[in-house]
Amino acid sequence: MADTDRFPPCVILSMPQLAENIGAAARVMANFGLSDLRLVNPRDGWPQPRAWASASGADWPLDGAKAHQRLQAAIADLHVVYATTARPREVQLPILTPREAAAKLAAASRQGLRTGFLFGGERAGLETADIALCQAVITIPVDPRFSSLNLAQAVALNAYEWRMTQDATAPAKFRDGAPPAEQAAMIGLYDHLEAELEAGGFFHPPEKKPSMVQNLRSALARAQLNDQEVRTFRGVVTALSKGRGRVLEKLARRAAKPEAGE
Repeated sequence: MADTDRFPPCVILSMPQLAENIGAAARVMANFGLSDLRLVNPRDGWPQPRAWASASGADWPLDGAKAHQRLQAAIADLHVVYATTARPREVQLPILTPREAAAKLAAASRQGLRTGFLFGGERAGLETADIALCQAVITIPVDPRFSSLNLAQAVALNAYEWRMTQDATAPAKFRDGAPPAEQAAMIGLYDHLEAELEAGGFFHPPEKKPSMVQNLRSALARAQLNDQEVRTFRGVVTALSKGRGRVLEKLARRAAKPEAGE
């Protein structure tokens, strides 16, 4: 367990309007290991059943969510709070990307400090007075032609960057694949394929056959086919060779058929 797991950031939603957005924010919090959700003056009150429906089973951030009348109460126990906004404000604070902010919050957490991400409501974002209570501003580097993000999207981007400070490794494989086929099976595939290609006139000119064979075998070897895949490829080769045989038979019959009037 990382040291920062003891104090992961909380997520504060100031004056959220839609219950569906609160639920969607809780869902992405759960995706990335965050659970402390705090609400400030949600428009339609709290709790709201539609939030649980939108969370798609990520109930624990909602079950523990607390609603506050004032932002000051929601952040009273925190040491470091970063405000997320795309709009320039009068307050002079450091401007950070989500990645920079996550690194700084992780460092603060390792020191035993409690931290939080602050997000504004859907309609107007954060007020200048709200931002003035924070220690830095997070701005997501989006295309300036359209800087508006859905509330849950903004939470997701910051939660993801936090998660990357905890564990940046790729997920484990969903399941183990079948082992590679034995070389005897691969050699059988090579011989089968090369014999049919020879019959079909693929190796032309003849002096290039050794290099062409080597290229084919190298490509198949890199694929590390398992036994089932080898059988499938051999079935493909067989089907193609039978189809070629039927075409040749049809051409032979047509050639042997006397023309009308002879």
